[in-house]
Amino acid sequence: MKKKETSQFAEISVNYKTRKKFNEMPHIDNSQASEQLFREIWSTRMEHVEEMYMILLNNANKSLGYSKISIGGTTATLVDVKIIFQTALMGNASAFIIAHNHPSGNTKPSESDIILTRKIQAAGEIMEIKLLDHLILTKEEYISMIDEEII
Repeated sequence: MKKKETSQFAEISVNYKTRKKFNEMPHIDNSQASEQLFREIWSTRMEHVEEMYMILLNNANKSLGYSKISIGGTTATLVDVKIIFQTALMGNASAFIIAHNHPSGNTKPSESDIILTRKIQAAGEIMEIKLLDHLILTKEEYISMIDEEII
């Protein structure tokens, strides 16, 4: 029997499936492994514009996939925390790692980088989806906010 259609409400559906087998998913257990994966997926514009990506992880820290979160200008990118968590929920993530680049070549996090990271951490605690790290990449270097004990 066909479902009765209603014009008052839109149906929202969530669909998740992975194409990778569990043993094929990259395991991330340190910032070097995170950096390597981010460099594999990053656009060719590392030195031109700021971008932010995220890697979604399951409970065993196996990578479920990645998503570009934002793209900005030469000195900043606007990050909507809601987009990060929409992506994490749709991807069935237990945790995630974010990274953004500094086209200037300076890996030092700005005050706004730190504030944003703490805001994402706090939202993750409520959602029970943990932010494991935030990397800042340049063409040649990176820093991990966890390794540097910034967050």
